[in-house]
Amino acid sequence: MQSIKEDCQYTMKKINTILLLILVLFSACEWKLKPNEEDDQNGRIEVQRYDRLESRYLTTSDFSALQTMNTEYPVETRTLVEKVLQIGEVNDPEISDKFLKFYQDSVLLVLVADVEAEYANIDDLNSQFNTTFDKLKEWIPNIPVPRVYAQIGALDQSVIIGDRSIGICLDKYMGDKYPLYQKYYSYQQRISMTRSFIVPDCLSFYLLSLYPMDNYDNRTQIEKDLHMGKVMWVINKAMETDFFDTEYVTIIDRFMRKHPNLTPGELLGNNDYSELMP
Repeated sequence: MQSIKEDCQYTMKKINTILLLILVLFSACEWKLKPNEEDDQNGRIEVQRYDRLESRYLTTSDFSALQTMNTEYPVETRTLVEKVLQIGEVNDPEISDKFLKFYQDSVLLVLVADVEAEYANIDDLNSQFNTTFDKLKEWIPNIPVPRVYAQIGALDQSVIIGDRSIGICLDKYMGDKYPLYQKYYSYQQRISMTRSFIVPDCLSFYLLSLYPMDNYDNRTQIEKDLHMGKVMWVINKAMETDFFDTEYVTIIDRFMRKHPNLTPGELLGNNDYSELMP
């Protein structure tokens, strides 16, 4: 029971951090679709390798990589520089040098190299995203298909949610035995910093952005936990795996067994928690 409680507390800390970033992104950035992106919304999810451009610039100082980051990924670059790394404004004439110098720390350079080696192939992630999202679309036909990209942060964030976008910070998913993690993170934190958590984390936080909790600040902690439990339960069902295992997911599962005609979309959209209280 204690481990479940600690897991829930750690999860809620991650949620609060990411929800705050969601609000910042929505208010600070005007999302603009790239050419053909409207068509992509009806197609398949393929993680865009923004991280490779980033790695190329950081390891070889290839200015063309930085230009591509700025021209093809302007929102992602602004978010990385201003919100994740917080090293200045993207329009600062000196920002390219600040960006490069920030990653000259020997620890971060090793991290960048290790991330690119670990995630040289991400076919498994693309497959999981599409399989899971296909199921979500069956339950929630109007759900917008997100644009997903990978990046390398500095161990700050795990997932970044924008307007119809998901950013994966691969540096936070290097495995529970990754040497750098063992120096800075507890075991309870490291168990969720693995490759297998990427898709569940991303889609959980994406659903949270689509189904925010009404009057969040005035809700009780148990209501917040149950709201997260609903999202986790839906992801478990969509992935056909009991990936998230907390007492609140169990409560939601019992509730849904008693209400077999209630759809996952209706469950997520319902802000009345009185029937769910244990």
